[in-house]
Amino acid sequence: MIIGLIGKANVGKSTFFNATTELAVPAANYPFTTIEPNVGVAYARVKCVCREFGVQDNPVHSMCIDGNRFIPVKLIDVAGLVPGAHAGKGLGNKFLDDARQADVLIHVVDASGSTDSAGKTVPAGTGDPMFDVSFVEEEFDLWMAGITSRDWSKTAREAENQGQKLEQMLAKRLSGLAMPEHQIFSAVHESGLASKKPTQWTEDDIRHFCKVLRTRAKPFLIAANKADLTSSDPNIEKIKGSGLAVVPCASEAEAMLKKASKKGILHYLPGDDSFEVKPGVALSEPQKKALDIVKGLIEKYGSTGVQEAINIACFKLLHLVAVYPVEDEFKLADKKGNVLPDVRLLPEGSTAKDLAGTVHADLAKGFLYAIDARTKQRIGADYNLKDRDVVKIVSAASRG
Repeated sequence: MIIGLIGKANVGKSTFFNATTELAVPAANYPFTTIEPNVGVAYARVKCVCREFGVQDNPVHSMCIDGNRFIPVKLIDVAGLVPGAHAGKGLGNKFLDDARQADVLIHVVDASGSTDSAGKTVPAGTGDPMFDVSFVEEEFDLWMAGITSRDWSKTAREAENQGQKLEQMLAKRLSGLAMPEHQIFSAVHESGLASKKPTQWTEDDIRHFCKVLRTRAKPFLIAANKADLTSSDPNIEKIKGSGLAVVPCASEAEAMLKKASKKGILHYLPGDDSFEVKPGVALSEPQKKALDIVKGLIEKYGSTGVQEAINIACFKLLHLVAVYPVEDEFKLADKKGNVLPDVRLLPEGSTAKDLAGTVHADLAKGFLYAIDARTKQRIGADYNLKDRDVVKIVSAASRG
């Protein structure tokens, strides 16, 4: 699962990326700081099951801190976007080619209105974040439409003559965009084009289809960045009023809190609704002033918004569930004795056999049954996994 971080130039994408992954990539106040896509590891945050079971866990590939499990997810930050990107303007083609890898897209917007459409600095409040929201989505739709419509008449005629289904034709054409055929099927029907012959599709039909498909296959979340600036307030309300999924955030504040936490100044976990200065720590006046500003932001929005954005992308847009595979349903451990060693993020509707496949292909191939660690009852291959399930997989491969 990959989260794509998109947006025009100079809106704070690199700062957001740094705050989420804690990797040092260039973050400067000018367009196209990010030329090559930066790939890092962000973390979805969930309540761990360790306290429910009364055990001390020792995760292998994730982290558990104060009963909170931080699950790694891949985050890619791609080059800034400008109007006309679908036609190759700026770094548009490269941006869109990188963004296609993502399952969900976090669109970082300068909510303070301090950048123009090209990402150049302007007086705060004079830029239009709503334009930024619309043009990025439109550029993505136009790029998809360009791929879809290429030699459309010829391909449509051939498909009709060969009796090929519309969805199959589109799936083949869009195979490089990582969009499953079932999503294409849904988009065709939702766009009202299922009964229309491909040879009768107009350019407007193709664009409408691509927009519907993008909302299904590449859902967007708006990260209204720079929410700590007063000029952001009316713009955040406008974005919320548009009906879009939006999270007010301040990536610089998140980065500062993480840095202070690492230095032992604060007790803070990403996504917390508060922070505490550790006993015995003497703060300078500038530090106090900066933390007071962040405190006000958190009191207003509930957090800095950065961790919330990652969580919404995973759990509300992609509808993932967190499932804990174990090899011993009594000790909740693997063969090495690691307690609750792993947690997997799977789409809602995934089965016990699907979970086995994420652990190892042979486990799925030789799947016999699974065991619910809570009830100690057997569950079948088609059992629909629920969030926070703890499951043992029994397979011919594991018995061999």
